[in-house]
Amino acid sequence: MQREKKWKLAFSVLFTVICIFYMMPIIIVLYNSFKTNSSINTATFALPNADTFVGFQNYITGVSVGDFPFLNSVGYSFVITLLSAGLILLCTSMAAWYISRVNSRFCRMVYYLCVFSMVVPFQMVMFTLAKTANVLNLDTPWTIPVIYLGFGAGLAVFMFTGFVKSIPMEIEEAAAIDGCGPLRTFFLIVFPMLKPTLISVGVLEIMWVWNDYLLPYLVLDRKHYMTIPIHIQYLQGSYGHVDLGAIMALIMVSILPIIIFYLFCQKYIIKGVVSGAVKG
Repeated sequence: MQREKKWKLAFSVLFTVICIFYMMPIIIVLYNSFKTNSSINTATFALPNADTFVGFQNYITGVSVGDFPFLNSVGYSFVITLLSAGLILLCTSMAAWYISRVNSRFCRMVYYLCVFSMVVPFQMVMFTLAKTANVLNLDTPWTIPVIYLGFGAGLAVFMFTGFVKSIPMEIEEAAAIDGCGPLRTFFLIVFPMLKPTLISVGVLEIMWVWNDYLLPYLVLDRKHYMTIPIHIQYLQGSYGHVDLGAIMALIMVSILPIIIFYLFCQKYIIKGVVSGAVKG
């Protein structure tokens, strides 16, 4: 018994140290966002003092400078993230339900293609994708969610399919006897039962889309639309001058909403992953 307690204590200390190491980059960015540019360059790891502390000036500068309004970038990031996550959850849950219940050769092929898409690097298709998006006019915040649907479908279909297989067929048969068609059966019976996987997939997709830089950079018309990561990248002056304080401040502004969102929803992630990946 004493040996088991010692092992638990050792693991607790180990994982606490690992957690601190993972948190250090965020902590460094946080206190550097309150320092002057010169002190960030010369003493990156030093805490702010009376000479280097500038308060919220970096945040004011980051929000106010630049040719493109920062609030517009925030709005476009919210629009793209919410539309993409909603489209992925709706389409992939319906597809997974159909794949699980029909179970034909075609459905199995579609399922394996979705699983295979998870191992295809984005860099292999990004230039072709950018050209195709331009030709099909998918270069706006209201159309780019279609592209995110293609890239996010693999993981979502995999998780939803595993969970749907654990739902007893008798429930859907009872709904059919009561007069429910396929759509009513899905939205009134199956969809509410997918809640654990819906939440976990939603959290993962929202974190991915919100933080994504490369896809919007390649696809969007940057003269009219910028997401927060693109806005931060463009926050630099002429001749290579970079306002590190303002950049640090905007990085904190960009990651704070997603950190809060993750802290509220983290308990659902493991539950949904286990429900969707183990069963079936």
